[in-house]
Amino acid sequence: MAKTATKGTKKVTAKPTARLAAKAAAKAAPKAAAKAAPKATAKAAPKATAKAKAKPARKAGVKLSMLRPSVNNMTVRVFTRAAGLDHSETDAWGLTRTPEFLARNPAHLTPMIEDKGLPRGVLWESCAIMQYLANKHGLDKFYPKAPAKRAMVDSAMFYLVGTLYPYVARATYPALGFPQYAGEVGHSDAHPDRKSEAQKAAAAAIAEPLEVFHSFFRDGKPFIGGANPSIADIRLAATLEFLAVIDYALPKWAKDYMAAIEKKLGNAYAEPAGDVRGYIAHVKTQATA
Repeated sequence: MAKTATKGTKKVTAKPTARLAAKAAAKAAPKAAAKAAPKATAKAAPKATAKAKAKPARKAGVKLSMLRPSVNNMTVRVFTRAAGLDHSETDAWGLTRTPEFLARNPAHLTPMIEDKGLPRGVLWESCAIMQYLANKHGLDKFYPKAPAKRAMVDSAMFYLVGTLYPYVARATYPALGFPQYAGEVGHSDAHPDRKSEAQKAAAAAIAEPLEVFHSFFRDGKPFIGGANPSIADIRLAATLEFLAVIDYALPKWAKDYMAAIEKKLGNAYAEPAGDVRGYIAHVKTQATA
């Protein structure tokens, strides 16, 4: 009986004690949580921030087929570097007429990019490539979204492709050893004197559209794009690189403009430009040999 009574007493005494302990723990819990929470947050926050900074979002890679001596190709090579796009380059020299290349690109033109998001998987024409990549990756710095500003960039590029570049091609392609466009004097069986006259006439015509870029499209700004080079600036600078092969006397503003673009874009411009300049130097050496 004594043992039973002792057990019963212990059980009765234990219940109130457990209840009191539970109440005390309940009161203490919020205080403990409040004290612990700031420490945990303070310690965790820097780690989370550091982790976020360590892994910036990366843009999708670009597969580019190109020819190093070409200013059209130089344009896209500069852009992909300046835009920070992950990209790989394949030298397509001697490959553009192969069945494999023609199956993807019947126009056999470079530069060409490959992208699964494109309706036919590939895209050529340097200006179209830059527009597409700028739109896809939200690169407003190079291709503004504001309709009026974008229209000026587009106008500058189309004016270059339609007016300035044909003059540059006619003036420089003979010296570069590039094929002439069908239907023009340079491609015909005309006497060399006539071809030379046409080449000189084209070189003389360059001054007018060049001044349009200076006075209208730049209009006192460092670049067509304003404070930063746009895709139109990259296309123009690359085009002007070719004029060195005929020792064209660029106006001072154009020399300063090209130097400013190279300084602004750094190696993104200098590396592809180096390939074009190297080819021009080789051609000029061969001509005087």
